[in-house]
Amino acid sequence: MKYLVTGGAGFIGSHIVDRLILDGNEVVVIDNESADSNEKFFWNNKAKNYKLDITDYDSIRKLFNNVHTVFHLAAESRIQPAIKNPIKAAKVNFLGTMTILQCARESGCDRVIYSSTSSAYGRKNTPPLREDMPNDCLNPYSVTKSGGETLCKMYTDLFGLNTITFRYFNVYGDRQPLRGEYAPVIGLFLRQKKNSLPMTIVGDGEQRRDFTLIDDVVEANIAASKTSDKLAFGELFNIGSGINYSILDLVEMIGGEYKHIEPRIGEARVSLADISKAKSILGWEPRGSLREWIENETRQN
Repeated sequence: MKYLVTGGAGFIGSHIVDRLILDGNEVVVIDNESADSNEKFFWNNKAKNYKLDITDYDSIRKLFNNVHTVFHLAAESRIQPAIKNPIKAAKVNFLGTMTILQCARESGCDRVIYSSTSSAYGRKNTPPLREDMPNDCLNPYSVTKSGGETLCKMYTDLFGLNTITFRYFNVYGDRQPLRGEYAPVIGLFLRQKKNSLPMTIVGDGEQRRDFTLIDDVVEANIAASKTSDKLAFGELFNIGSGINYSILDLVEMIGGEYKHIEPRIGEARVSLADISKAKSILGWEPRGSLREWIENETRQN
């Protein structure tokens, strides 16, 4: 089978590429290496790799020919950078997603699996968060990613292109971004500890997050690429662990010095996924343990 992965040299995308290659598939990767929180990019030399922009229709259109499934992960993917540059977030996350969907439609791809974000739930919904809850987008990142979700549903309803949308909850694991003050919190804390720096807790540290192991995210994407259940298409699925921890819990697991810094705008206080829909329709089940992963990671370092 032939697959295409956008953002396939990044954290989540590269793991999906590796799994597809391991399973004996032909894989095309599009990535422009624009994610500034990545210390390095992970190109699999067994894939056909292209350093291109997902908004450039003329450059990428031909790469979709004979592709069965598109995994669309390329994005401006951090809240605070999107607040600083909302125009870039809108261009990449909305126009880029429109371009990917149109290319997939024109080339006759079977489906597009879109990686979105749990930040679309915002503050007004009471956890555990369900897919039928209203959006409460607090920042340009969640607005533009949510807009991509709407595009996916429209392409299914109007054009008959099969789409499946995932809302990820705080993904962590090998290759997670480490660079800069806005890197995801687990990678940031591990980098700070390794460099003998205090872990920087935003605000009081009582905010809670549903941390999701990269291996579980990969399995969800593989399940979505294989499902024949029509109930999955045009639908939204939470991909989380179904358990949340406070940032102070995370500091306790890692161990070491820490300090508090100023709270940030545009971020929810608590996230926790209701994952019953993904379990029921996709047959997917998370297996990762945050505590076990951190214990293993700190032991190795």
